[in-house]
Amino acid sequence: MIDISLVIPFLNEEENLQDLLLQLNEYAAAQGFTIEAILVDDGSTDASVDVIRRVGSSDTVPVKLVRLSKNFGSHAAIRAGLTHTNSKYCMFFYADMQNPLSLIGEMHQKACEGYDIVVAQKTAKQVSFIERLFSSIYSSLVRRFAIPDYPKGGADNFLFNKRVNDCICENAENNSSIFMQILSMGFHRAIIDASFSERLKGKSKWTLSKKIKLFIDSFIAFSYMPIRMISALGICMFLFGFLYALWIFIASLTGIVNTGLGFPTLISVLLLGFGVTNFALGVVAEYIWRTLDAARGRPVFIIDTVEIINSKEGVGK
Repeated sequence: MIDISLVIPFLNEEENLQDLLLQLNEYAAAQGFTIEAILVDDGSTDASVDVIRRVGSSDTVPVKLVRLSKNFGSHAAIRAGLTHTNSKYCMFFYADMQNPLSLIGEMHQKACEGYDIVVAQKTAKQVSFIERLFSSIYSSLVRRFAIPDYPKGGADNFLFNKRVNDCICENAENNSSIFMQILSMGFHRAIIDASFSERLKGKSKWTLSKKIKLFIDSFIAFSYMPIRMISALGICMFLFGFLYALWIFIASLTGIVNTGLGFPTLISVLLLGFGVTNFALGVVAEYIWRTLDAARGRPVFIIDTVEIINSKEGVGK
């Protein structure tokens, strides 16, 4: 059995895949464990697949190409790749070359100490102040409302054993974060600091809209906080309305102030009330839509083809 399966999702990464495969082959040849590469095409429209077929066929590291029928997103692509692994450990890797190859050995060594899951968190000195600020806010919210032991530095990569992989594959979740799902499982876990490089080629697919969706999924899928927030907001609005009405009543009786009915006051109250109501409806709608999506049972991903580019036994034994 191969020691580590690297699940590598990609979308239009023709500029990076050749370097990745060549460097991975060189790295694996010097290691004391075997590696296979499961590359998952998440609906690429460039020459990425052709690069894999050309370069991967000459590599020593076994290469398998899993092609999805369309773009399902990186987390769905990772799930698809995990279903085609056959190894002691699975690890995520990325075609943008930001993960150093040395991270594979570091996480594998930690897993060999008996940990079921090894989490790599990015060191604070590598990110800008703005990134560090938002990451800190996100991590704090997740620890407070979803996963109490979420890493303070965030979770940027994972390596885990076959038992964890089986749990993930048996419980594929749509509109969810596979990172959060792994962390919510429990198991014996270790966290290491890791250094990451800047993307040198190609354009990042991690857009603002995808970040926002991940933020929403993190709390809608793993926490009751949004629903509780609606209840708290409703109570606060009720108390505010009650106290304001009591003030108007007392002021009218005593003549302390002139409480004449004004159009601006009416509009302000309406805007505030409808704003809170629509916000609450939006949160409830998110839960209802996800419930409907789960009830329909549509697949998280659809695999078009699976190609064995290179079936050699691997290196580094």
